[in-house]
Amino acid sequence: MFALTANDFILTLAGVIVVLGVIAFVIGLFTLAFKVNSGEFNEITASSAKLAEKGLTDDVSALVNGISEVLKSITEMTKTKVGVGIFMIIVSFILFVVAYYLVSRII
Repeated sequence: MFALTANDFILTLAGVIVVLGVIAFVIGLFTLAFKVNSGEFNEITASSAKLAEKGLTDDVSALVNGISEVLKSITEMTKTKVGVGIFMIIVSFILFVVAYYLVSRII
């Protein structure tokens, strides 16, 4: 077995927290950069716009109302993904601050 002092334990804990912070930061950036405007959203939006145009020419108000609800849902899904990305970045900064605090407490 090896001897582990309190300072070694705190440094190890701070290192693990920094690694978790980096992982959370990368996941948050990835979510913001690539998941917000995915191909599925663009495809659904384009199809909905075509259907709405057809509904307006054929005077089908129920179809237009349904499509507007789909577009509202897509907007909410995009906002949710942005919120998740920002939350992950905030969590990463909190982890960085905790790791800094742990390291700064070692004398």
